[in-house]
Amino acid sequence: MLSVAVAAVAGTLGLLLLLLNLWQPSLRADALFVLRFVCFSFKMLRVNFTRRIVTVLDRFTQQAEANPAKTFLLYDGQAHTYLDVDRRSNQVAQVFAQPGAGVRAGDTVALLMGNEPDFVCVWFGLSKLGCSVAFLNTNLRARSLLHCLDSSRAKTLIVGADLIDVVADILTNMKESNIAVWVMAKSCTYQGVNTLTDKVEEAPDTPVSSSWQSTLNLKSTFLYIFTSGTTGLPKAAVISHLQSLRASVGFFIFGVTKDDIIYISLPLYHGSASLLGICGCIELGATCVLKKKFSATQFWNDCRKYNVTVFQYIGELCRYLCNQPQSTNQVIIIPNLYSNSDVVGEFEDGGCNRRKYQGMNYTGQSGSCGTKHSAVSIRTKYLFWNCYSYPASGVIILKINSSNHFVQTFLAYKLVKYDVQNEKPIRNDQGRCEIVNKGETGLLISSVTKLNPFSGYAGNKKFSEQKLFRDVFTKGDVYLNSGDLLSESEDGYIYFHDRIGDTFRWKGENVATTEVAEVIEMLDLVEEANVYGIVITGYEGRIGMAAIILKPDQKFDGNKVYNHVVKYLPIYAYPRFLRIQKTMEMTGTFKRTKINLVLEAFNHKIINDPLYFLDTSEKSYISMTEEIYNDILSFKIKL
Repeated sequence: MLSVAVAAVAGTLGLLLLLLNLWQPSLRADALFVLRFVCFSFKMLRVNFTRRIVTVLDRFTQQAEANPAKTFLLYDGQAHTYLDVDRRSNQVAQVFAQPGAGVRAGDTVALLMGNEPDFVCVWFGLSKLGCSVAFLNTNLRARSLLHCLDSSRAKTLIVGADLIDVVADILTNMKESNIAVWVMAKSCTYQGVNTLTDKVEEAPDTPVSSSWQSTLNLKSTFLYIFTSGTTGLPKAAVISHLQSLRASVGFFIFGVTKDDIIYISLPLYHGSASLLGICGCIELGATCVLKKKFSATQFWNDCRKYNVTVFQYIGELCRYLCNQPQSTNQVIIIPNLYSNSDVVGEFEDGGCNRRKYQGMNYTGQSGSCGTKHSAVSIRTKYLFWNCYSYPASGVIILKINSSNHFVQTFLAYKLVKYDVQNEKPIRNDQGRCEIVNKGETGLLISSVTKLNPFSGYAGNKKFSEQKLFRDVFTKGDVYLNSGDLLSESEDGYIYFHDRIGDTFRWKGENVATTEVAEVIEMLDLVEEANVYGIVITGYEGRIGMAAIILKPDQKFDGNKVYNHVVKYLPIYAYPRFLRIQKTMEMTGTFKRTKINLVLEAFNHKIINDPLYFLDTSEKSYISMTEEIYNDILSFKIKL
C-alpha cells in the first residue's frame, strides 16, 4: 500500500509539474535563476552583516592562489594563467609604488588602452595600490580626452603603445596640468613621456604591502567609466567596489560555470566587457578569450579554435554574424545590451546552432530582453551595475499575479508613461507618474534606495540630479531615469524600443548630440548645428546627421568640415550626412526641433535644402546624388 501511495503522490506531483510547465513555460528556467540569485543574495547579506571587505580584486587573488595554472586570458593564441596575470599586476604595482612614480593610494589613474592582457594587468596593479582607475574610450580625441582627465581628477595617464600618437596633440596641455604620461612600451620618441614596459619587466613580482589598501571599503571608488550621457561631453560614472562585486556575479546568476570559455570582443573600457565580462570571469574562475576588437570573419573560427561557450554581444554584432557562413558551434549567447527582434530572429535562423540563448534573456524568448524576473537586459550603466543586488533592491524579482505562479514582490523598476516630444514623464493631476499598460511603451525607471544606491557622476552634481526623478509615486521616493523606452507583453516579456533625449546609438556606442553639435560649431563657417540620429533600414541603431546654418557670406567647404570632424570626433560620432538650412525650427521653450528632420532623414527627393554625404575615400563631404542615395539603400555603400 505504501508503495502505491508513494507512486500516486509522485505521479500527482509529476502531473502538476507538467501542467505548471505548460502553463508557465519558463518555470524551470525561472526556478534555476531564482536559486542562483538566492545564493548570491546570501553572499551579499553576509558581506553587509560581517562588514568584511571582499572585492573583485580579492576574488582574483583567491583564484590565483587556488588555481594558479588555470588559464585566465587567451589572447592572440597565447595563454595567460591566473598566476601570470597576478604576478604581472604585482610588477605594475611595484613600479608605481616607488616614490618617484608620483602615485599614492586614493589617486585616480587614467587608462587609455585597447583590449590586451596588459589592460587587465595595469588595471589590477593600480587597484592593488588602492587607486581608482578611469577607463578612457579609445575613440576619444583632443578636447574630449582632456575633459575626461579633468573630470576624473587623474594626474597620471597610462597609454597603450598603439595609442600614443592619439595624445600627441595634447601632451603640452597635460604637462601644463601636471599630468604624468606613461606609455606601455620600452621606448618612446615623445619628450616627457615615461616608458612602462621596461620598468615592469625589471620590477619584482611580489605583492605590495597591504597598507596601500588600508582605507578601502565597499563604497570606495573602484572605477570611473565614461558615458556620453544625454548632453554635453562624456561624464565619469562612479563605480564602487560594491557595484563591481554585484556585476561580477552576472554570469553565475545566469548559469555560466568555471568550465565555460567566455569570448569578449567588446572594448574593455565599457562596463559590459570589464565588469560583467572580466570580473564575471574572475568570480567563476573561468577562462576568457580576449579579442583586440570584434571581427565577424574570425568569430566562428575562434569559437571552434578555443571551444567558446559564452559570447557577450550587442545587437549590431548579431547582424554581422548573420552574414557569415553557417556554423555548427554551440555558443551560449549572453546579451548584455538590447537586441531588436528582427536581428535576433535572423540570427537564430541563420544557421548559428546555439546550445542556449541565455543571459539577461535567460528564458530564450526571441527578440525580448527577458522576463520581469530578470529585470530586462539593462543597457543603462547604473541600472546594469546595480541590477545584481540583494532582493530588497527589487531589480531582480519574483512575481505572481493572476496569470503567473510567482508573486510580484520587491519591485524596484517600473515602466511609466513618457512624453517623447516634451521629453519628460507624464504626471497626473496629483503630480504622480503612471505605469503603462501591457503592450504600451514606457520609460524604464529604477528605484534608488540605500540598498540600491546611485553613485552619480564624478564632480557633477547637476548631471547626477538630472538622472533622478523625485516624488514619482509617493512623496519622497526617488527613481533613476534609464533613458530607455520599453514595453511589456501580456506574458511578461520585455522589449526595447528606443532611447530618449539627445542621445542616439550607433556602432554600439552612445552618441551625445550636444557634444557633436559643439564640435561642428567650432568651425568658423558654421553659425549653428542641430545633430540627430536617423534610421536606415538594414542597420542597427541610428546614424548621425546634422542640419547646419552657415555664417553670413560663408560658403560650405566639404574638405574643411571633413578634416575638422575627423580630428575632433570619434568615428562612430561622425555626422555622415549634412543638411544646410537657412533657419531652424524651434520649440516654445527655444529648443531645436528634430522630429521632422529625423523623418525626412537624407531623402533628397523630399528635401529642398542642399545635402552632403561624408565620403571617406574622397576625404570630404560631397553633394548627395541620386546614385549615392540608391547605393546607400542597396548597401553598395557601406555605412
